[in-house]
Amino acid sequence: MATISSSVTEHSPSSPHPPYSIFRRRAQGNGKDEGEEDSRVEMKLSQPESEESLMSGLSSDVTTLVLQQPRNFRKAVFYLTLTSLLIFTTAFLLGYVAFRSSCNYCGDTDDELVPVDDRADLDYSSEGGRMHLGELRDMLRKYLKEEKIESTVRRMSRETHPPGSSEGNALASEILQNFRKLRMDHTWTDSHYATLQFPSRMQRNSLVIVDANGELLEDIPLGNPLDYCAYSGTGTATGGIVYVNYGRKEDFDLLRSLRVSVGGAVAVARVGGGVSFAEKVWHAQQAGLGGVLIYPDPADVPQDPRRLGLYSSAAISEHVHLGSGDPFTPGFPSFNHTQFPPTQSSGLPLIPAQPISANVASKLLSQLTGPECPRGWQGRLPYVHCALGPELSSGEGRRVRMGVYNTMRPVLLNNIFASIEGKIEPDQYIIVGAQRDSWGPGAAKAGVGTAILMELARTFSAMVENGFYPRRSLLFASWDAGDFGSVGATEWLEGYLSMLHLKAVAYFSLDRAVLGDDNLAAYTSPLLADLIEGVIKQVEHPKHSGHTIYSYTESLENSWRFHIVKPLYLNSGAYSFTAFGGVPAMELRFTEDVRPYPFVNTHFDTLERLQEMLQGRVGVLGRSVGELVGLMVLRLAHDHILPLDVTCYSDTALHLSSQLNKFSSELQARGLSPQWVFSARGDYHRAAETLREAILNSDVQDERMTRLYNTRIMRVEYYFLSQYVSVVETPFRHVLHGRGEHTLSALTEHLSLLRSNPRLFDEARFRRQLALLTWTLQGAANALSGDVWNIDNTF
Repeated sequence: MATISSSVTEHSPSSPHPPYSIFRRRAQGNGKDEGEEDSRVEMKLSQPESEESLMSGLSSDVTTLVLQQPRNFRKAVFYLTLTSLLIFTTAFLLGYVAFRSSCNYCGDTDDELVPVDDRADLDYSSEGGRMHLGELRDMLRKYLKEEKIESTVRRMSRETHPPGSSEGNALASEILQNFRKLRMDHTWTDSHYATLQFPSRMQRNSLVIVDANGELLEDIPLGNPLDYCAYSGTGTATGGIVYVNYGRKEDFDLLRSLRVSVGGAVAVARVGGGVSFAEKVWHAQQAGLGGVLIYPDPADVPQDPRRLGLYSSAAISEHVHLGSGDPFTPGFPSFNHTQFPPTQSSGLPLIPAQPISANVASKLLSQLTGPECPRGWQGRLPYVHCALGPELSSGEGRRVRMGVYNTMRPVLLNNIFASIEGKIEPDQYIIVGAQRDSWGPGAAKAGVGTAILMELARTFSAMVENGFYPRRSLLFASWDAGDFGSVGATEWLEGYLSMLHLKAVAYFSLDRAVLGDDNLAAYTSPLLADLIEGVIKQVEHPKHSGHTIYSYTESLENSWRFHIVKPLYLNSGAYSFTAFGGVPAMELRFTEDVRPYPFVNTHFDTLERLQEMLQGRVGVLGRSVGELVGLMVLRLAHDHILPLDVTCYSDTALHLSSQLNKFSSELQARGLSPQWVFSARGDYHRAAETLREAILNSDVQDERMTRLYNTRIMRVEYYFLSQYVSVVETPFRHVLHGRGEHTLSALTEHLSLLRSNPRLFDEARFRRQLALLTWTLQGAANALSGDVWNIDNTF
């Protein structure tokens, strides 16, 4: 039997429902102890009572409840808190275990890759499974090993390995096998038959002094018969000697102003000056000289073997083709199954060229008479009183005769490739490459670059095995015949040019990546400059610990861009990708402040000498370059929108406009107006800004819009390839980075004649230059705008 302990009755006068009561019963009997409560609650309808009775009953019931509530409330709170804590702890532990099991990288692993079978467990379609960029950066740093770089350099530079040699072919096979061991998605060989030039096996190149009748007076030994200039003109050249400093265009202009007779003479030029051997020979040929001898001056190249210098008896070799690729198939590939009509590059020199040592140069220049050298032309050759020539002392009519007898022969070249396919946009490629061949051991020239290439391939392969899903594909390329002017790389570009401008996002060259440890230089397309700024803030300077490359460079005078960002140059492994292929490209390099590494392109370029210069830190420097390139590749492979700065060329166009403004009065006097250029520049600037703002305001998860934006971004560099010049006659068609009459540099140089020498200004030629350059810029603006209905031009 239960008795009523308390009751609450509620009823609203306006409610249509009858009043109700809630009763709590105290148990009596049924086996329950006295005082033990039954938790049952019973609701019953009740008849209305008077207001007074209701109020008095309510007060009594509430008093009873309040007295009994604290004990139950504290117990409930205790159990509720304990249960919540238990649930939270269990959920946390389950989440942690699940995360650890899905992230192979997070555990403590050794240097070995996770077994390949684990790859089957990865869900490439799961967006949530992908790692954040910060995690990927940490992963890249974890797997990149300096020890592996050093061991690869040692293996790569054991001996000379020119293209077509048994040593070179053995290295190509080794690299292909190493790529295959990494279990890349694809590995393959791309082969070409190219025409290369080598020293003759029948007749050595020679240098002699003869009298007025051509009779031999003195034979001057040239030293190592393997020192030569590939693609030199062959035959003999006889004449006086003219010292031409570095052989730059301004050097020949100065000789002309000094009225030095150079026609038919043999030029003696020193290495360096910011121009390649090919440019020195080209300028000499244009000036009417008959041959060129090129030597390393102690003022430019250290020559004390006791202090890691070049021997004074050593020469430096380099090709002299003013171009890249096979000069006998300009603009098209050297595939063995193609039958093209015979032709040759306009950049092949017609005059002979030969490298000589400082000792030979000293012997020749010490006999020169004629005007004294201009200020700044003096080198540090012993026993030389700097004169320009062309006469030799000690006898009237004495001349030099040089003979070059190099021979051409076809060589099978093998470019080795490996790739990791992108998971979302596999038809967009980020390419990393390095020259493999070398005339000498090539530790700095080819060994370091190849070692970094292999280490980056291994690192990215390991990252994929451990959860990295690259959005775009990664290509790793080992090029053949780099010493002959990037022949292997250029032939590949020529073979696939029609598709690469639609697929290649960027190219990174690793050639000559470590020539010192003081300063970083990035020879680059401006489109990639912003990428550099991001990564140099994340990578520690290899020589100045505690500082990033950015913070150290900013501590110097001028900005980091002034010290690091450099224009692409002709002999760069990246140059042909941009100037010929229209692909943004970059070549990174650590260099020395005071004493540059002197052994590149010599038979003394060994790992031991490179280690001596870097105090045993080749691996450290190589890893730093690998980290810089790897982080940029990571951004390009990871980001939805390609991080390329399409607005960068607006500044270049603005500079052109300002140059034209300076000559506005002279142009107007000739009936020339730069208004069209100003209009094209404005259109490009607006198109670039419109695209940038559209990207900022778009949903990057929209794959269709992302694809459209990236297509426009990828083609920006290609838009600046002039469509109005022949790719056969003018392969470097880029109007900003290329070479030829169509370029911005040619136009501004011609423009300067309006004041320096108006008689040489050719109005018809200038009109053509201005028109073609302007329309290329306008075409780039139109293409960047997107669809034709977004273009509003007045023609």
